[in-house]
Amino acid sequence: MQKILVSRCLLGHPVRYDGGAFDPADLLQRWQAQGRVVALCPEVSGGLPTPRPPAEVLGGQGAAVLDGRVPVVDIDGRDVSAAFVAGADAALQLAVRHGIRYAVLKARSPSCGNHETYDGSFSGTRVAGEGVAAAALRRHGVRVFNEGELDLLAGLLEVD
Repeated sequence: MQKILVSRCLLGHPVRYDGGAFDPADLLQRWQAQGRVVALCPEVSGGLPTPRPPAEVLGGQGAAVLDGRVPVVDIDGRDVSAAFVAGADAALQLAVRHGIRYAVLKARSPSCGNHETYDGSFSGTRVAGEGVAAAALRRHGVRVFNEGELDLLAGLLEVD
């Protein structure tokens, strides 16, 4: 059975930067009951506390953080890039250990966003891009979905 890496906040775990969580979607609950889910919060796995100050990728490109070209900074101006890269590494280790080809990560997160993130100005401005963990997973062949794309992933899992 194909395992799926899933953001812990989407499973109801209070790990968001503000200490919050989301109610898990029915499909996520079903996959969890089937034993498919491998849960991870890259930011917490990277060493950040909960709650924590919000953070954004300058320019919104997680791949640039992996390449050392731009930082992830929190709202107080602290560079938290090392924790984000460590969290991305933890996600990759889990993906390899469990043979994971699919991930469901939190949309727009500086770690997990798969289509867009915030631009680093803390103004709510979104840009096309992906979070640090999402970029690392994609580079290693893992297809990353967000919570709004569960039906698309469900269709792929039926074919596998």
